[in-house]
Amino acid sequence: MNDDAAAQQNTVGNSPFRLGARNKTAQDRAAIARVKQWVRDRFRLNEDDVVMVNELECALPGCPPLETVIAFWTEDGQRRHYKVFKPVVDVVEDDLPPSWMKNALIVLDGMGCDCC
Repeated sequence: MNDDAAAQQNTVGNSPFRLGARNKTAQDRAAIARVKQWVRDRFRLNEDDVVMVNELECALPGCPPLETVIAFWTEDGQRRHYKVFKPVVDVVEDDLPPSWMKNALIVLDGMGCDCC
């Protein structure tokens, strides 16, 4: 498989974002676990609430080369998400939105987001 075919295979839908473009290191896995816990703590999530933290690679001009996408689903069935425009290992707790913004992060039907 040539490089173009491999890159196309890693794209999400018709999006220029690539998921899993590189192998995760132990440092990446530790950072993901740390960010997930911060999200749980910040937004007072239950242990059963799903939290997803992914690092995306973007090929669009002006887009950061790596960004961290954070999504979570709560018991009310609502999905919330946001992005931090840096690699997951560089994310710090202050990069998370304040807890009072929890409802502002709800993804509305038809929003058309390819990230999560």
